[in-house]
Amino acid sequence: MKAEIIAVGTELLLGQVVNTNATFLSEELADLGIEVYYHTVVGDNLQRLLDVLNEAEQRSDLIVLCGGLGPTEDDLTKDGVALHIQKELVQDPEGMAKLLEFFRFSQRKMTENNLQQALIIEGGISIPNPTGLAVGTLVMERETSYLLLPGPPSELKPMFFQHVRPLLQELFPTKEQLLSRVLRFYGIGESQLVTDLKELIDAQTNPTLAPYAKPNEVTLRLTAKVSSKAEGEAMLQQLEEQVLAIVGEFFYGYGDENSLEETTVRLLTKHNKTLAAAESLTAGLFQSMIGNVSGASKVLQGGFVTYSAAMKTELLGIPESLIKEHGTVSEACAIAMAERTLQLVGSDLAVSFTGAAGPDELEGHPAGTVWIGIAEKGKKPTAELYHFSRDRQYVRYSAAMKGLDLIRRAVLKEK
Repeated sequence: MKAEIIAVGTELLLGQVVNTNATFLSEELADLGIEVYYHTVVGDNLQRLLDVLNEAEQRSDLIVLCGGLGPTEDDLTKDGVALHIQKELVQDPEGMAKLLEFFRFSQRKMTENNLQQALIIEGGISIPNPTGLAVGTLVMERETSYLLLPGPPSELKPMFFQHVRPLLQELFPTKEQLLSRVLRFYGIGESQLVTDLKELIDAQTNPTLAPYAKPNEVTLRLTAKVSSKAEGEAMLQQLEEQVLAIVGEFFYGYGDENSLEETTVRLLTKHNKTLAAAESLTAGLFQSMIGNVSGASKVLQGGFVTYSAAMKTELLGIPESLIKEHGTVSEACAIAMAERTLQLVGSDLAVSFTGAAGPDELEGHPAGTVWIGIAEKGKKPTAELYHFSRDRQYVRYSAAMKGLDLIRRAVLKEK
């Protein structure tokens, strides 16, 4: 079965709303063995929607539309699909009852335009909305089926999981399904990753590999088309082992949401290690990234933001003579910052950041010059020099990401 997703809404074209529904639906449909071949975004315009539907029905068995089911004049999806397949809109009794009860319970006056939220396409299957008022519809025509879903993800996702997924499994059973596994890598660029894995990529049939570049990291999606989940997991595991045998040094975790900071916090927690930081050019960014992770309080004890040389001396106790001799953008300063932080906070590990974020040079060092120090209990502190490119914010973010990776590797060394 070939499917395509049409997202309806001018706000998507203007960039005011990110089309996360398409990503979600593509993954879920693939899991059901329904392959998505096209993504389209169209504004709130009836004629343009009809044009898109005319094109979509020539190439797809299932057309999924999300958005445009609400009560306003620009919510035209149901009208457009009904006109396209020459069907009427009819009232859904259950949807209408829920609509009336909502306004009765909330003691609000219901305006007439709300009634269109309870309309479905004649001959279609009504799909209840667990978290909203706009009813969905599945219309099965002879050549093409149309699935109409609400736009807000908070409504679309519960509707899909509770009603749409079981319905599609029942009506469109498939012998094959797609299983995916996402591997995440830090410290290697997309071009190098592809070069290193060239033989595997050139030989791929099933399963397949697809690299995706993200800021400061690369993900690799492994996908298998199989008849059973057990078969797919075995195929993905075999391919993963082949991949990691080549680039395993840079691998740090799985999944689209499993970030480097989450991995680092999880490792620190697992090994009962605490962390502190002293930040100059990153100005608290590193600690903020750690703090965004649930459970960070178990590992992050605290730290310092010592942006100026004076604060490095006043808060961390770094001798003025050291800064005068070596400068703030130096190995000596980075080591001293990490070492003093470890002593003052009493954590198991400490990381420090000092350098020139840009756009101007600092102390004769070009923008992007960064020293990162690492101190651990019972070990000699060290610092490494890095050169990051692009703009000021990217340099700061790159430094924080490198700090996360250094901490992650330090913990793994003790395993």
